Amino acid sequence: MEVLVKKFINFLEKDKHLSLNTLQSYRRDIEQYITYLQEMKIKDIANTRKATVIAYLLHLKKIGRATSTISRNLASIRSFYQFLTKTKVVENDPTVDLESPKVEKKLPQILSTKEVELLLEQPKCVDLKGYRDKAMLELLYATGIRVSELISLNVDDVNLEMGFVHCSKGQRERMVPIGSVAIQALQDYLKKARPLLVQDDSQNALFVNINGGRLTRQGFWKIIKQYKNQAKIKKDITPHTLRHSFAAHLLENGADLRSIQEMLGHSDISSTQIYAQIARNKIKDIYSKTHPRA
Repeated sequence: MEVLVKKFINFLEKDKHLSLNTLQSYRRDIEQYITYLQEMKIKDIANTRKATVIAYLLHLKKIGRATSTISRNLASIRSFYQFLTKTKVVENDPTVDLESPKVEKKLPQILSTKEVELLLEQPKCVDLKGYRDKAMLELLYATGIRVSELISLNVDDVNLEMGFVHCSKGQRERMVPIGSVAIQALQDYLKKARPLLVQDDSQNALFVNINGGRLTRQGFWKIIKQYKNQAKIKKDITPHTLRHSFAAHLLENGADLRSIQEMLGHSDISSTQIYAQIARNKIKDIYSKTHPRA
């Protein structure tokens, strides 16, 4: 079964062009499922039935896994069986008609404009790290790109004269405009910091660490956590928080959902509509606090 998992992950990588993080998530979910099957003395994946999958999901619930985690596991297992059916490893897909547990959608954490300003003020352009961090945070909030996209950017992906950044993910790509403040921060970083950080002329990464290598997601997480603490912001901030705040603030100021969808790179507008819910909740909150008969 381990060989089948490797073939499945290779299929996802080559045919579906999924990110490394997504591939790791699929691999982890399927390997845990395979471990469970082995513990149940099931040595052949073809011998699994719908009852087998249901039993596994109940096992996850019993050991305290969240509903969202169970739902994600089922999605991974379903994709695995679809691959096995397509490649004739199994005759029937036991996940067909198997409903995912209902997951209550949590609204993403949003920073107020004042909190965003406070966070973006933290990096000080007094050293190389300050210039880099200022440029990264300003670019994230200006464009709403994902952190994975941010650290994947190359120097040529940013056109400061035209004022846009080019993002690509697999076969999908988009152009996102950059505001004047972010442009200035990037110009300062590219002129005053990056040339001193990069030790290898062949390095094309836009944002690099102190050793001149491409910055990692973990490295960025530490950076934003540091500035969150410096700014004394009590809200939980994740690498995605500025992306959520970007979208919510655009909507609050009159941008339409379709434009926001395009800038965020959502393939389905239903993913973007969550920000409309945030805006409605904010309006209700303002009404309840300010209307004399609320």
